[in-house]
Amino acid sequence: MTKRMGALLLTLLLTVSMALTACSSKQEPKEALKTAAANASKLTSYEMSSNFTINELSYKPGDASQTDPTMAQFMSMLKDAQLNVTGVYQSEPMQTEMTLGIELKGDMGMTFNIPMVMTAEKLYVKVPNIPFFPIPENVVNKFLELDLKELAEQEGTEWNPDAMDAAKTQKLSNEVMDAVLSEYDQAKFFKNLDTKDAKLPEGVDAKQVVQFSVNNDNVKEAVTVLVTKAMPKVLDILSKEEYREMLQMDQADIDKAKEDLKITEADQAEMAKDLDKLKDVLTINQFNIDFALDKNDFPVYQKMVADVLIKPEGTKDEVKLAFTGSNTYTKINEKAAFKINIPTGDDVITMQEFEELMNASYGY
Repeated sequence: MTKRMGALLLTLLLTVSMALTACSSKQEPKEALKTAAANASKLTSYEMSSNFTINELSYKPGDASQTDPTMAQFMSMLKDAQLNVTGVYQSEPMQTEMTLGIELKGDMGMTFNIPMVMTAEKLYVKVPNIPFFPIPENVVNKFLELDLKELAEQEGTEWNPDAMDAAKTQKLSNEVMDAVLSEYDQAKFFKNLDTKDAKLPEGVDAKQVVQFSVNNDNVKEAVTVLVTKAMPKVLDILSKEEYREMLQMDQADIDKAKEDLKITEADQAEMAKDLDKLKDVLTINQFNIDFALDKNDFPVYQKMVADVLIKPEGTKDEVKLAFTGSNTYTKINEKAAFKINIPTGDDVITMQEFEELMNASYGY
C-alpha cells in the first residue's frame, strides 16, 4: 500500500512539474508575438486601460529671432498632455463601453472625460462640459445617439456591418502582424526581456515579455524592410475579398499602391542614399515596443516608449519629441461587467435634437 501510494505521489509530482514547465516555457520572440496575435482572436471579452502621454515636445529654431510665441504656448500646452481610455468589451452580443479622458497642462490646462457606448449599429457619446466651449445645460451629460447605418447613408456610402465585426478585424490584424514581423530579423530587432526588468504595471502577471526595438543602427534597415518587403505583403492581404469589402477599399487603389511600391535597382540605390542621410536628420534616443504575454499566451500588456530628435534638412532647427503609450487587458474572457450600459429614455438625445438645441442657444 505504501509503495503504491509513493508511486502515485511520484507520478503526480512529475505531472505537475511537467505542467509548470510547459506553462513557464518561453518561445522565441517572433514566434511568441505570432502566437499572441493568434490568441487575440480568441478574446471574447475583456477590460482595458490605455494611456498616451507626451513627455517632451519642443521646437527650437536655428535663429532665436524666429521664435514664435504662439507655437511655444501650443507646445507647452501639449507637453505632459495625457489621453486615457478605460473600457469593457464583449463580442456577443457586440457591446463596447469606454471613457476617454483628456488632460492638457500649461496656462490653458483643462481636463474632461467623454463616456461612450457602442453596439453593432449605434454609438452613444456623452456630451461633456468643455471649458471655453459653451454647451447648453440641457445638452450637457446627455448621450448623443448616432445611428451608424444612417450616417453611412448620409455620406453616400453603403452600410457595412462587417466594419464593426471585431472577429474579422482581429483576423485582419493577425495576418498583417504576421506578415510584417516575418520580414524583420529576429537578432536585430527582437529580444526577450526578464519580466523583473520590464517594469510591468501592478496586477499584470506576465510569463514572457518581448521587445521590438529600433535605434540609430538599424533604422535604415527597418524602413527598407517595411517599404520593400512588408508593405507589399500587407497590400496582398488587403486584396482579399473579405477584407476589401470590410474596409470598403477599391482593388484599383490597392493595385496602384502595389505598383507604386515596385522600385528598380536604381530606385533602391537612391532610397539607400536618402536613408543614409536620415542619421543627420533623425536621432533615435529610444524607440521600444514591449509585448507582455500571460501564461495562456494572451497579449495582456503593450508599452511603447519613444524619444527622438529631429533636425530638418537645410536648417539648424530642432524638434524634440518623447512619448509613452500603453495598453493593459484584464478579466479576459470573463463575464463582461459594464458600468455605463446602453443609455435609454431621457438620457438619450438624437443628432437632430442636439443640433436644434445648439442652434437655439446661439439664437439661430
